Amino acid sequence: MTDCLFCRIVEGEIPATVVADTDDVLAFRDITPKAPTHVLVIPKAHYANAAELAAADPALAGRLIDVAGTIATSEGVAEDGYRLMFNTGRHGGQEVFHVHLHLLGGTPLGPMLAI
Repeated sequence: MTDCLFCRIVEGEIPATVVADTDDVLAFRDITPKAPTHVLVIPKAHYANAAELAAADPALAGRLIDVAGTIATSEGVAEDGYRLMFNTGRHGGQEVFHVHLHLLGGTPLGPMLAI
């Protein structure tokens, strides 16, 4: 998809600070981090949201979580804890409509929601 920001990152058209790269998963630092460690873990194939990915390829959804866990360990946040979060749809806070898993850590994260 030529108009998808994350597809363009996967294709190398837009630079990103990559922290993991496998055959089907790419992880890179968020450009507006909400925590000291804030990494986005995405499938290289385009899926609009977490529900679409889970329905089409549940094994790939699991690989996103697996890669996130490996990154949490390498970033030094696994022992104290971290948060994994999918935002799905506008009301869920999704801004880029290519599914992405947020890995957040490195500080106490506080309550789940602040409405």
